[in-house]
Amino acid sequence: MFYRVEPHLLTVGLEQDLDLATAPAVRAALDTLLDRYPDRDVRLDLDAVSFLDSTGLGVVLGRYRRLAASGRTLHLVGVRPAVAAVLTVAGVRQIMTWDPAVLNDGRKRGGVADDGGQLV
Repeated sequence: MFYRVEPHLLTVGLEQDLDLATAPAVRAALDTLLDRYPDRDVRLDLDAVSFLDSTGLGVVLGRYRRLAASGRTLHLVGVRPAVAAVLTVAGVRQIMTWDPAVLNDGRKRGGVADDGGQLV
């Protein structure tokens, strides 16, 4: 997982599938970041996520609820077709926005964030 801090925005990128095996570590890392940057909306980059199961869906929805409760937003980017299918079936499109996996903004995957942040 990598992250980048910008004014009013925290971008977090996952570098693995989000499933039963990875969900606990991802949840803990995301919660740490949400606590550390309580004033920022979140962009969750799922470009490297090719598989999302119900446990991973729970991680995404739980962070969405947590952010919404504090007046912040969660926007998903880099959503691959298989992940989009899971999100659509779960009805996530009605509460959250996402962009398809076409991002190429020059970030070096796995790079260190501006403030030195490298997680998981």
